[in-house]
Amino acid sequence: MMADRRAGVEQKDGPRELRVKPIKNGTVIDHIAGGQALNVLKILGISGTTDATVSVVMNVESGKLGKKDIVKVEDRELLEDEVNKIALIAPAASINIIRDYKVVEKHTVDLPDEIVGVVRCQNPNCISNTSEPIKSRMLVKAKNPVLLRCIFCEQPLTDRIAEYLI
Repeated sequence: MMADRRAGVEQKDGPRELRVKPIKNGTVIDHIAGGQALNVLKILGISGTTDATVSVVMNVESGKLGKKDIVKVEDRELLEDEVNKIALIAPAASINIIRDYKVVEKHTVDLPDEIVGVVRCQNPNCISNTSEPIKSRMLVKAKNPVLLRCIFCEQPLTDRIAEYLI
């Protein structure tokens, strides 16, 4: 059976490494915790029906994280609230802004000490989950791994944070 060179699969002279094409303009989100890339796409509102060119690399080896994901979005720079939400599920992520194939800005995400109106409390009986006209408020108790605590009921939130994003 003949191996397909374009797919980067096993060849008679050994395996070939897959490469992702550089982007001219846009954003590269690197050092996402392994398996979280799909949650990043959800935060960015990117689904299978988007017109944007998006590259996703999942579970690649990383000296820093063990396994990491990478998301590249062409012709888009992230909004501050998008970066803040990404920080919740990928606290070690770095954001690279690309213009004319060059990195013009690079920074790591950082969580503030308090997050308002971004994550809902997982306690269904919390006042922030009722019809009261208040926004959810979470204190950031730890940044990596992320540990949040509801300011109203003191319920901790550590796992499945992406499920509680508003």
